[in-house]
Amino acid sequence: MRLSASDIRELKILKYYRLVRKWACKTYDLKDADLELLIYLDCKGRFTRDDFINGTYTYSWDKQRWERLREAGWIEVWRHRNRTTIIFYNNKSYTDKVYNKAIDDMIKDKDR
Repeated sequence: MRLSASDIRELKILKYYRLVRKWACKTYDLKDADLELLIYLDCKGRFTRDDFINGTYTYSWDKQRWERLREAGWIEVWRHRNRTTIIFYNNKSYTDKVYNKAIDDMIKDKDR
């Protein structure tokens, strides 16, 4: 079902949007961009860090946004990254590249 402009007008959900947004930002100590980003992410459900980064393109630049929202409890890390494979994937030397290829082959091997 697709909403039309008249459907949104009948629901009157945007009537007090600015007032509610200002209240929420002041009450919960959020920036306007943070609140709108959280609304965007809520619509996605479970999201990745890449989803977060893609969602921030239309907002003002804030390098600390992820950490600030995470520390405030607005974002909860569901699964931490596996840091055991980072050792070889830096590709600093020829040996690292060879190990990377061997690890990739091992992961793709269906008979292991």
